[in-house]
Amino acid sequence: MTHWTIVLATEAVEKTAEGGLFDFDATLPVMAIQFLVLAALLNKLFYKPIGQAIDDRSDYIRTNLVDAKERQQKAEDLAAQYEQELRDVRREAQDVIAKAQAEAQKVVADEVKSAQAEALAEREKAALEIEAQRESAFKSLEQQVDSLSQAIASKLVGAKL
Repeated sequence: MTHWTIVLATEAVEKTAEGGLFDFDATLPVMAIQFLVLAALLNKLFYKPIGQAIDDRSDYIRTNLVDAKERQQKAEDLAAQYEQELRDVRREAQDVIAKAQAEAQKVVADEVKSAQAEALAEREKAALEIEAQRESAFKSLEQQVDSLSQAIASKLVGAKL
């Protein structure tokens, strides 16, 4: 068995001695043409479609980024506008509240003055009525005193007679 391996090794050494790494014979131009055809086919069938897909994807991403930036800018502008309008509305609301409070205080003050004036008028009216009733009571008492005095005097005078 070792005999056959030696024979095969010897034949292999003899074959390598015939040619080198590159043999410049008729196969070299054929291999060059095959390489060029393979490169052209790979370029047409593989590299160009993949390159086109990569370019399309890059354009899509770039377009989406630009759109996203525009939308973000619009959103920021709208947020700023909203904040400004909110500040304006709050300021107006505070002004309205302040005016309403001032008006309410004025109405309350007017009502208090009116109530005080009405109470004063009622008190004066009551005082006048009381004074009139007192005068009436005094007149009535005077009349009763006069009539009682006359009755007493007539009884006293009548008893003396």
